[in-house]
Amino acid sequence: MKRRGVLKIILILAGALILTQCRPPTPVAAAVEFSPGVGVDADRPVIKELVAAFNEAEAALKKVDLDALMKVYATTYNYHGLKRSDVRRVWEEVFLHYGDISSSHVFTELKLVQADGVRKAYVTCTGGLHGTTEKQTGKPVTIDSWVREVHYLVKEEGAWRFLGNAGGAADHVPTGSAPHHPLF
Repeated sequence: MKRRGVLKIILILAGALILTQCRPPTPVAAAVEFSPGVGVDADRPVIKELVAAFNEAEAALKKVDLDALMKVYATTYNYHGLKRSDVRRVWEEVFLHYGDISSSHVFTELKLVQADGVRKAYVTCTGGLHGTTEKQTGKPVTIDSWVREVHYLVKEEGAWRFLGNAGGAADHVPTGSAPHHPLF
């Protein structure tokens, strides 16, 4: 990834996040919140399992534990052509360059589907990945952010795992660069 291109993407997404106004969320867990109107009572056990997946990722971020973090990704993970091994390399870079990493997620919509014996969740979310720059300076920075992005998760081996996007590679992503927010 070209550092300048990634910086532009991060700045654009950070600006969009700042300009977008949301109603105050209702806290549910450390890394995950629900905006008013999301049917959190509809399927409480599934909601708890989904929140657990995000919290599992958050715990791995806090520990800088790449192996634990990769467990939250489905074996068939695909985000615009990026596979698990690609995301692992991106996380290695993030851990190398940033300290005190954390994420935030505000769920605004939730859709559960069952098809061909596979349970999937589509979670519309606004959030961000935050840290401090270059570990030495400690300056706070937004590493990545997203507005109304849909997280695709699949129930795999008894737990919810990040699946990526619903389709194949996007044709608008320049060669050699990563699409927006491949990490969640």
